[in-house]
Amino acid sequence: MGGRPVRHDDSALAHTRLTLRSSAPPGASAVIVATAAILLVLLAGCGGPAGTAVADDAASAPPEPIVDTAYGKVRGAIADGIYAFKGIPYGASTAGAGRFKPPAKPAPWEGVRDALEYGNRAPQAPLSEETAGDYGKLIRWYEQPGEMSEDCLVLNVWTPGIGDGKKRPVMVSFHGGGFSTGTGNSAGYNGDPLARFGDVVVVTVNHRLGVLGYLYLGDLAGPEYAASGNAGVLDLVAALEWVRDNIAGFGGDPDNVMIWGQSGGGAKTSTLLAMPKAKGLLHRAAVQSGSSLTMRTREQATATAKLLLAELGLDASHVADLGAVAFEELIEAQGAIAVKDPTATFAPVVDGDTLPRHPFEPDAPEISRDVPMIIGYTLDDAALRLTNFDLDEEGLKAVAKRAAGDRADQVLAAYRAAYPTVPPYLVQARILTDARFGRGALLQAERKAAQGGAPAYLYLWTWPSPGMGGKFGAVHGVDVGLAFHNFAGDITGGGTPEGKLMADRLASAWVAFARTGNPNNQELPEWPAYDAETKPTMVFDADTRVVEDPKKELRGFWTSQGS
Repeated sequence: MGGRPVRHDDSALAHTRLTLRSSAPPGASAVIVATAAILLVLLAGCGGPAGTAVADDAASAPPEPIVDTAYGKVRGAIADGIYAFKGIPYGASTAGAGRFKPPAKPAPWEGVRDALEYGNRAPQAPLSEETAGDYGKLIRWYEQPGEMSEDCLVLNVWTPGIGDGKKRPVMVSFHGGGFSTGTGNSAGYNGDPLARFGDVVVVTVNHRLGVLGYLYLGDLAGPEYAASGNAGVLDLVAALEWVRDNIAGFGGDPDNVMIWGQSGGGAKTSTLLAMPKAKGLLHRAAVQSGSSLTMRTREQATATAKLLLAELGLDASHVADLGAVAFEELIEAQGAIAVKDPTATFAPVVDGDTLPRHPFEPDAPEISRDVPMIIGYTLDDAALRLTNFDLDEEGLKAVAKRAAGDRADQVLAAYRAAYPTVPPYLVQARILTDARFGRGALLQAERKAAQGGAPAYLYLWTWPSPGMGGKFGAVHGVDVGLAFHNFAGDITGGGTPEGKLMADRLASAWVAFARTGNPNNQELPEWPAYDAETKPTMVFDADTRVVEDPKKELRGFWTSQGS
């Protein structure tokens, strides 16, 4: 990327045109612009007043969007007062000698590097609208800007001000998609609305995924590959180090950094809270439908690595040959072994060093004792993978049997009593949600609260997505865009007043939490910190309120099970 100049129109007429258009009613822009042009011509011939007006305009113009980083200058763009810098390198390419290794620093550059377009996204299985399914279309998951490349250690920054001396909270979001798919470039992670709403700096990150981010070779190939099982989360540490070293130039406070993520992003957040290399780089954390108590053991990860090698026709003595395999072939082999063995997944590894312990098993990690947390999930999280919309009561019984075994009749009776008018499809979703997402969130909150350090705040999202006729309910991801104060997407209602209301509520909690470590603000009722006795939970709905132990009659079926 070279030093392509950014075009600026700093004429008085252009400034007046933009200002008046932004405040004019529809249909008035042509008249206003013409009037403005006449006024400016008249003023230009009057000496003093015109000269003063132009001088004032120049004095109030925003600075050119160029920021000096530790590796060189970057040029962004400005739109309606928000600066955007996209595709900034925080690490070197991970191809070739960098594959399966911890991230290296990016090479410095001369001149000014354009940061006007999204950078590369991590290699992953291809996506398309045709194969996305209804849920994929609802969240538009197939729309992922950027080319796939192993040179993918890039991040995006949105900020209300540069060079203004302010120290704004920094909100770093990790994208969802498990540990194998996704990108911080997706429209749902657009940081502009949140930066505008909260006067904060927003950062999204791309990092290594799947086999390229989490193939553990330490027990097969020796010390050189000891950290290979956690390359993807070490990328996130490197991104946070970049934030520490550079974000002040973008109007942010490196000593006030919040990390958060939904689904896989929540799992990444949970993992970083247990990583010694991340200590001191983050100061608040939020987990949305991604509470992860455990990660992979070395034994599990080594078994998966052997399966991958066999799929590629290699053995442990030829691990070095993996560096020459095209990433497309690696991704294809990743998918092939998953079909043969669904437990052969790629995720962080408790390797004894970069990740010395499970994130929240058997308790909350000591190294993040002083980091407050928001933890939440949605009522119908599990609906993301359910396509049996015509499920009947007999089918629901079968679902309960698979989920609860010999307690199926008891479980089904309890859920039917709690949701007597809800269709079987959504009752099914709630059973499966509570067994996984809800259980993880409750245990994570209880273990964080029991630690006695910084508080945890628990929420349950019950406002249903209006998208696709509302058939998915309060589905996985309905709260993602709303945390970014983005309520224009299909999943959040397409810009409806109620969608905006929910965005105001959730984003206000996010911003308050980022600023102070406490989510309370004037948009919400008082939100108490979680405690195991009363279990106060913020229920986000049209009637947002705090409820003590809202799943009291149901949670015991799942939290009583071992981790």
